[in-house]
Amino acid sequence: MTAGSGERRVVTLGRAMAAAFAVGSVGFVLGPFPGYIDLVGPQADAITFFVASLFFTAGGTLQTVLAARGRDEPGAGRAAWWAATVQWVGTLSFNVTTFRALLVTLDDPLYDRLVWRPDAVGSVCFLVSGVIAYRASARHGLLPARQGRGWWQPGVNLLGCILFGIAAVAGYVVPGTGSMLDLAAANWTTAAGAVCFLACAVAGLLPRAGTATDQAEPGRAQHRP
Repeated sequence: MTAGSGERRVVTLGRAMAAAFAVGSVGFVLGPFPGYIDLVGPQADAITFFVASLFFTAGGTLQTVLAARGRDEPGAGRAAWWAATVQWVGTLSFNVTTFRALLVTLDDPLYDRLVWRPDAVGSVCFLVSGVIAYRASARHGLLPARQGRGWWQPGVNLLGCILFGIAAVAGYVVPGTGSMLDLAAANWTTAAGAVCFLACAVAGLLPRAGTATDQAEPGRAQHRP
């Protein structure tokens, strides 16, 4: 494989990764809205979440493949590898929780164990991944350094991970009640977190100046939920 074809492959994979994350994010934006569930019904709403989680996993898999090239490089390369890998595990947890949500109702006494726990695991993985990526990004202290076109992406991505974590806590079903701690908070933080991921994914689909490697270099512009 020539250097040129290798760079084109990286760009293609990077665009496919961003597209997968974008589609998955749209699903997690739509799913929590009461108007959407009223329109399509609870079962179709649950299917929306499950399909969206599969797109997250597809994007996470591609990101892990891209980041693998730099896993032995100290600094941003190794951080991108760990962030992508931990995030990928989180997407698998979301696959489990959204699939089980198709079959288990809120008033089921096993709901927290079968549905909520994988969701909590996935949210923790996303948060750890977001922290790794943000720590490896260019910063002035705790604030992002406004250098380069995608300087804002690690921070927005981390915000999305934090919002998903809040959604997981709010989505805990109190035993014996069949009710979440705060359904409204779980819904709006899920949607808001997905909007953050969508913004990062769309940015990854936009043409960038520079070489093909610059366009899809893992660790430079993280596109993840």
